Parts: sequence; C-alpha cells; structure tokens
Amino acid sequence: MSSELIRLREVMDKLRSPGGCPWDAEQDHTSLLKYLLEESYEFIESIENNDRDAMQEELGDLLLQVYFHSRMAEEDAKQPFNIEDVAKSVADKLIRRHPHVFAGEVVDSSADVLENWEKQKAAEKGRTSAIDGVPLAQPALPLATKVLYRLKKLNYDLSVSEPIKLKDDVDQDQFGQILLGLITQAVDKGLDPEAALRQATKELIVQIQEHETR
Repeated sequence: MSSELIRLREVMDKLRSPGGCPWDAEQDHTSLLKYLLEESYEFIESIENNDRDAMQEELGDLLLQVYFHSRMAEEDAKQPFNIEDVAKSVADKLIRRHPHVFAGEVVDSSADVLENWEKQKAAEKGRTSAIDGVPLAQPALPLATKVLYRLKKLNYDLSVSEPIKLKDDVDQDQFGQILLGLITQAVDKGLDPEAALRQATKELIVQIQEHETR
C-alpha cells in the first residue's frame, strides 16, 4: 500500500515540476479550495448512496487534494513542508490525543474520549475561549452545532431561546421534517434561513465572549 502512496507523490511532483502540467503549475492553495469542497461533498453523497466504487474514487480525489497542497507547500520559501511532514503531524496528534490507547490511561466510554480530546486540543493550542478554533466561515448549521456543543461541554450559564419545544421522543426523521417545515415557512416569507441562523449564531458568540470577560 505504501508503494502506491509513494507513486502518487511522484506523479504529483512530475505534474507540478517544470515540464509537467501547465494547469497544475498555475494553481495555488486558494485556487484549489473550491475543488476541496466539491470533492468533500461528492464523497458525502457516495456514502449517502452507499456506492462503494464511488466512495473509493472520491476518497482518491480527496487524497489528491492533500498531496497537491502538500506538494505546493514544499515550494514555500519561508515555511516549507511536505506530505511526510503532514503525515507525521497527524500521526503524532493521534497518539497524543489517544492516551487510553497509547499511554495506559483508562476511559469508560466514547464520551470520555471526546471530552479528553477537546481538553487536550485546548491545552495544545492554548485556547482560552469556547470559540477558539471554530471555523466561523463554515455554513451556518454546522457552525451553530459546533458553538452549541462547545457551550454545553463548558457548562456556560447561557440560555438559548427555544420557541419550539421538541417532544422527548422526537427522532431524527421527525426533527428533519420540523426543520424542513421551518425552512419552508421562511422561504414563503422571503427570509434567508442560512443568513438568519448565521446571524443568530453570531449573536450567541457575542454572548459567549461577553460571558468569558466577566
């Protein structure tokens, strides 16, 4: 398996080097971002369709993006790195953040694993705010979900408005229908659901930041 990874690196190097592909040579990290997003969504779709062949192909396309960005990074004059550095970083991180596997620490559940991961991540990066490290440019729904997750994990005494109270036994399909119904009403009224949720989340972020400075 490793030989194919080496071969992919060699192919990417040839494409990017003088005499290789003009299009590949012209790209930079920014110009490739749209392809990274596109390939990510295509992989998600292959999982939803349970299409194993498509999953393999789309994972390859995602892997190409990692190799492409890593190959370009080798050319940086001030802070170059390559695919080996990328692999080392993530392997070291996995070992560091799984002490229950590699260092004899005991955990009782996957919830403990996630909690330890967040604590180690915050310590490593020197994060002092619940918002630190949250990609604010991501779509509104995952942004809101991430912010609320952080809020819950840190036990901040902040309330979020709940105009619609869900039943205790609501399941994922029912909740999806509720969301779709809300979005339908918003569209009928000329409201932008994405913009509305983003604005509400930004207001919550301000509340969190004010809470943290008290």
